[in-house]
Amino acid sequence: MQTGSDSDKRKLLSALAHGSIFISVLVVSIAIPIAILFISEDTLIKDNAKEAINFHLNVWLWAILIVVPSFLTFGLVGLIWLVLHWGLSIWAIIHSLQTPDEPFRYPFIFRIV
Repeated sequence: MQTGSDSDKRKLLSALAHGSIFISVLVVSIAIPIAILFISEDTLIKDNAKEAINFHLNVWLWAILIVVPSFLTFGLVGLIWLVLHWGLSIWAIIHSLQTPDEPFRYPFIFRIV
């Protein structure tokens, strides 16, 4: 059985891994889940950190791919991408806080790590 302290730690680190994407779009944001992956011994926290790393890589990939279509549609494609990106991140944070015993899986992403 898990103690309250372990559950709180799991919630905090999992939410931090998923929420790090809001810090910046640079390398700093992906460094947080990478650090959590290496310092944590909990497999569930590691699963959430890996998923967050995969989501970061997918966000960067899709951002590169939608630059031209975004210009052609006067920013509409970019706006849709931004809403999906933020919405999925917020969903992951909420899921991590509400159900800390279950790793979050982003839909429709390529899993590299």
